[in-house]
Amino acid sequence: MVLTDDNFATIIKAVESGRNIYENIKKAIQFLLAGNFAAILVVIVASLMSLPVPFAPVHLLFINLLTDSLPAIALGLEPCHHDVMGEKPRPVKESILTKDFLTRIGVEGGVIGAVVLAAFLIGYRDGNKVLAGTMAFAVLCLSRLLHGYNCKAKKPVIFTGEFFNNRFMQGAFLAGFVLLTVVLMVPVLHGFFAVQTLKMGELLTVYGLSGLSMLVIQGMKQVVKF
Repeated sequence: MVLTDDNFATIIKAVESGRNIYENIKKAIQFLLAGNFAAILVVIVASLMSLPVPFAPVHLLFINLLTDSLPAIALGLEPCHHDVMGEKPRPVKESILTKDFLTRIGVEGGVIGAVVLAAFLIGYRDGNKVLAGTMAFAVLCLSRLLHGYNCKAKKPVIFTGEFFNNRFMQGAFLAGFVLLTVVLMVPVLHGFFAVQTLKMGELLTVYGLSGLSMLVIQGMKQVVKF
């Protein structure tokens, strides 16, 4: 180890920075894998229930290229947590995909998948496949945007200052929300994105189910330190 500034305090800063980088990488991986698992889960369950495929290819392309990439980048820019130096050193040979980490991803993906499937079933009540797909797409997109906040910490961040401490996350959520709104509200785009205009009640259902997924995951973090 070489100290270029002859200051041993630099070692502490270097360790702190390294730990923060590692944690931010895990947050981005958690965000991406949980969202993708949710989409896969919905498709599998819908197939088992003999329902139409919930998503058009363009839906998943939109999510992966536009509304997923920005929050993932923002999580990589999370500020250093105040207690990062209080954590025990991790084993050198420990994989980043530990059992607890994968369990967390699976449960969070399951929660998101559940609200997306609920949106699809609500939209498909009258056999309208396009409406069902639109609602499922919108809930998946918005739930994944909100899930970026879930991935900020192992403890609940809602109603705390930590919820707003990353301006890049705020920008990523706003950009994703605006893009989703444009797709849903501009009729000329509906044919390309395989969606239809949502009525006010349907929009409220989309917002409610998306917010519910976040509240459930935040509640789990509070109750079981998930």
